[in-house]
Amino acid sequence: MKRDLEEALARVDTGDWRRIPLEYGHETLEIAVPRDSVEISMGSVPHIDDWREEIERAFSNPIDSPKLEEIVKKKGKRPRDMTVSVTVSDITRPVPYRGERGIMGPILRALESQGLRRENIKIIVGTGMHRASTHEEKVQMYGQEIVDQFTILDHDCENNDLLVSIGKTKRDTHVYVNKDFYFADVKIATGLVESHFMTGISGGRKAVCPGLVDVKTIERFHGPYYLEDPNATNLILEGNPCHEEALEVAKTVGVDFMVNVTLDKDMRLTRVFAGDLVEAHMEAFEMIKAYAEIPLRRQFDIVLTHGGYVGRDHYQTAKAGVGAIPAVKEGGVIIIAANNRDIEPIGSIEYKTLSHLLKLQGPDGFLDLLLHPHWRFTKDQWEPEVWGKPLRIVGDEGLIYCSGEIPEEDYAILPGIGGYEFLLPEFRDRSNLEKAQAMVQNGLIYSIYHFRKRNIEPSVCYIREGPYAIPIFMKSVP
Repeated sequence: MKRDLEEALARVDTGDWRRIPLEYGHETLEIAVPRDSVEISMGSVPHIDDWREEIERAFSNPIDSPKLEEIVKKKGKRPRDMTVSVTVSDITRPVPYRGERGIMGPILRALESQGLRRENIKIIVGTGMHRASTHEEKVQMYGQEIVDQFTILDHDCENNDLLVSIGKTKRDTHVYVNKDFYFADVKIATGLVESHFMTGISGGRKAVCPGLVDVKTIERFHGPYYLEDPNATNLILEGNPCHEEALEVAKTVGVDFMVNVTLDKDMRLTRVFAGDLVEAHMEAFEMIKAYAEIPLRRQFDIVLTHGGYVGRDHYQTAKAGVGAIPAVKEGGVIIIAANNRDIEPIGSIEYKTLSHLLKLQGPDGFLDLLLHPHWRFTKDQWEPEVWGKPLRIVGDEGLIYCSGEIPEEDYAILPGIGGYEFLLPEFRDRSNLEKAQAMVQNGLIYSIYHFRKRNIEPSVCYIREGPYAIPIFMKSVP
């Protein structure tokens, strides 16, 4: 516990503060904030009430593409002999696949309507370098009926027997890709389009790269020469090396049909984009950019945010840390609430080791190690690298990470200050939700107290949608 936490709690008067809801996975924290705190929120966009009608509309009027049934007919093979691969997202993305309101059923029905056999249809989870999906996660994502009746495989980027070479990219990356997808007669990519802190936006080409490529390609794609490029960030495509590399790979592999969705701030469907890999994805990008980008006239001393749906573990929650950067002043404080509910609440053993190295060396020292000619690329090194970006702005003491799911002793290896530093002794045996609530609340009070000790009345903002809203600091906003 912080030495002067009790003093801070006693001296900061919260009597006239107002309460805000802060997303915590599938639950909500109720946090008291100063009355003049500013909410940063995405623009409104109409959501779709009739999901089935929207899905039918998208499939009937694909963007710059024939219908899926027409694509199958034009392949020139007997339907019963044709093979199909559909690449899908894993549990870290809230793509509506299952059930009557999901996108997987219409895809499979369109294929079977043309005489394709179920045994020739493979659903491939584009894991990239994420762990393989559990059976329970597959049921949760795609539905019991699809799990029972179709072949669902997890991509394995380290199994050379499952990969095939497609040559080199313009950036001299020798790419290998999943054989089942590459050799299929019909290739379909699916996913969610949202802002992304490296590739600009998710979805589209990312279903193939990094979703279905080999470990060496992912190492280059997630290496410092790509990630440190200033254009490798949220809502930028032009000149973004991650986007351009992924798109080149996906075009080389060939995708016959794409089905992507967009969701609003409350995870409700806003549109389905079906059709050409490039054109349909660009339409989704324009829609996302229009309501996710938030111009700011000023920056704040304290920024409160959360990990969102994607923040299942500390590894994924880096997106929230990077997203908060434009909103916070140099030397300010970022407070992150994250329901790290994954079976590994921090991440892989490699990620844990590298996070500890970041903690010990600091962001610049860690980057120097990655750039050293004798450094050997290590799985998951890119997320500690991107955690270094907010750390350079606020410092290790300015990043407060609050998750009740991470054991107290494990916070010692993570960058920033762990939430247990803000728990009074009587809260240590409470539920994870109660602990997270106290971590965030006390962390905010403590931060305000220390600003006031420097004769600064701190400005506070909270990002309602966490990593999905993209604040952009502009010196002048019309």
